[in-house]
Amino acid sequence: MPISLEDVEALRKRKVQRHKFGAMSCERDQKKFPSRLERRYYDQLKLRQESGEVIFFLRQTPFDLPGNIKYVCDFQIFLSDGTVEFVDTKGRDTQMSIAKRKIVEEIYPIKIKIVTKV
Repeated sequence: MPISLEDVEALRKRKVQRHKFGAMSCERDQKKFPSRLERRYYDQLKLRQESGEVIFFLRQTPFDLPGNIKYVCDFQIFLSDGTVEFVDTKGRDTQMSIAKRKIVEEIYPIKIKIVTKV
């Protein structure tokens, strides 16, 4: 049975978009995560929240930078001792993300922690 041009086009449209670094998107608690690493860190934060160490946390916190550039930090964590942590999960830390992070840390009085394994 020959394949029609419409069948070929339908197959092309079904192709899954892959992340340029091989990260696989996933879901947890009806939330989408761009990588399994970020989802695993989210799972850890939920456990820390249940234990009382973390009061609450925010995902995808944006920082405005000069030149109409935006840096988005994966997690902003509010700890029970009153401190706030900023965490970015990175399977691979690129030169661009390093540069943006340095600019954020110069402009805002924060330090962004990088997590590469959970």
